[in-house]
Amino acid sequence: MTTADPTPAYPTDEARWAAIERRDRAADGAFFCGVRTTGVYCRPSCSGRPLRKNVAFYDTREAARAAGLRPCLRCRPDEPIETLSYGFGETPLGLALAATSETGLALLIMGWDRAEMREDLAARFPRARLVEDDAAAGPALAALVAAIDSGRPGDLTLPLALDERGTDLQRAVWKALRDIPAGTTASYAQVARAIGRPSAVRAVAQACGANPVAVLTPCHRVVRSDGGLSGYRWGVERKQALLAREAAA
Repeated sequence: MTTADPTPAYPTDEARWAAIERRDRAADGAFFCGVRTTGVYCRPSCSGRPLRKNVAFYDTREAARAAGLRPCLRCRPDEPIETLSYGFGETPLGLALAATSETGLALLIMGWDRAEMREDLAARFPRARLVEDDAAAGPALAALVAAIDSGRPGDLTLPLALDERGTDLQRAVWKALRDIPAGTTASYAQVARAIGRPSAVRAVAQACGANPVAVLTPCHRVVRSDGGLSGYRWGVERKQALLAREAAA
């Protein structure tokens, strides 16, 4: 099990430079780096690639500004830094990743490769500090396993609030998905009518594809109008397995 301090220590210049080289998002907020040649200060995860000889380190934004530096326009180090804690777990249908914020469950996805799943997480939350912490992710992963095992995810009480980030239409779709009874399916057109947007079938399909909470927000229950499975961002085989489990429960 991995349990990390929300702001890991980087006690030496060597450790700080190593964090910059790997663009370590867990280091954001722990220190700031100033670039003498450009006159800016950055987050450690900034995509800029300065030379080591041009970099100085600062414990705070205030110290960097006192040195005459201005904030980088690329990584925006003066913006508030949100921390997302994430962890991996195995489920009856393979590997899963859960990420939580101070508000609640921000992401619950399935996949095959840990590195690719981390990249998905980083792409969805480009300005967050990402800290691997299996203990924080544990309740959501346990809920996912229980939902898959039971075939009745809608009957389970979520262990934490949802921190859903999307447009009003997306959030309306995700709520409508949770209203589809286990053991049944709905077409994209039916979901569009359920949210009062009967002409928004394409937008409903896109919202299903952007669903941030696998299984617990059951986008796997949405099928084509002819009953065909259509796609599933976590693999059609998983969609088939989930629907079969729910039908048998």
